Amino acid sequence: MAIIDVMGVLYVVATPIGNLEDITLRALRVLREVRLVAAEDTRTTAKLLARYDIHVPMVSFFDHNELVRLEEILLALEAGDVALVSDAGTPTISDPGYRLVRAAVERDIAVIPIPGPSSVVSAMSVSGLPTDSFLFVGFLPRRTSARRKMLAALRELAYTVVCFEAPHRLQATLGDMSDILGDRSVAICCELTKLYEQVWRGRLSDSTAQFSDRPPRGEYTLVVEGASEVTVWSEEQVSHMLTELAQAGMSRRDAVHRVAILAGRSKRDVYRLAIGPDRNSLEGKDHA
Repeated sequence: MAIIDVMGVLYVVATPIGNLEDITLRALRVLREVRLVAAEDTRTTAKLLARYDIHVPMVSFFDHNELVRLEEILLALEAGDVALVSDAGTPTISDPGYRLVRAAVERDIAVIPIPGPSSVVSAMSVSGLPTDSFLFVGFLPRRTSARRKMLAALRELAYTVVCFEAPHRLQATLGDMSDILGDRSVAICCELTKLYEQVWRGRLSDSTAQFSDRPPRGEYTLVVEGASEVTVWSEEQVSHMLTELAQAGMSRRDAVHRVAILAGRSKRDVYRLAIGPDRNSLEGKDHA
């Protein structure tokens, strides 16, 4: 009798991003039936499994041991099904697992998604911004110069932009966004589905003031309006309006802020024109 070589299935299982009640019935069934769970943090996943009385062997699988554990998990798939889970949300979305999925695909191992919570989609759904087309960029670069360069590359795109940010970099990132992207609408989503869930909606120019009395804490997902489809003003139009506002007695800071909104340009571009050789009329009025 011929021996049939049956390979296991790699299930990519989405888990709650906060509230443990958000897991799906299908995800619970799969987690009970697999032979092994590959978890980004076994301690976090253990709490979820204990909540639903699931007892399955686990192995840690995160950024720093991904290459070491890869062959071990592929070997386990030869004996049965494996579930890949991250700390929260959908695996491989700014989380470990991409290399495992790619290796499984290359070996003709079935990879099946078990959909569920995602902080990206959750934030988009409550942002109040267009969702018909959006661009997810994960975490922005940590270094200021690299972050500003990336934002400059996104400036002309009409897509709604979604990104993650750490609390200790949040204010700097919001400031860079306001400077480079212009004064756009933004939704700042914090601790989604958790006890202290908050969503602040407003303009980038007002966003950093929200944290003047309380330092940012928790996990943040930012949803930022895409570039406007209106025509961007020429430099001549910008200079003309700056002159008119200066003659009306407006400070340079306020004039730059106002013109950036009207012109569809970043405050950085408008400020450059405001301090140019022909902008002497604005000197001495920067008293804001």
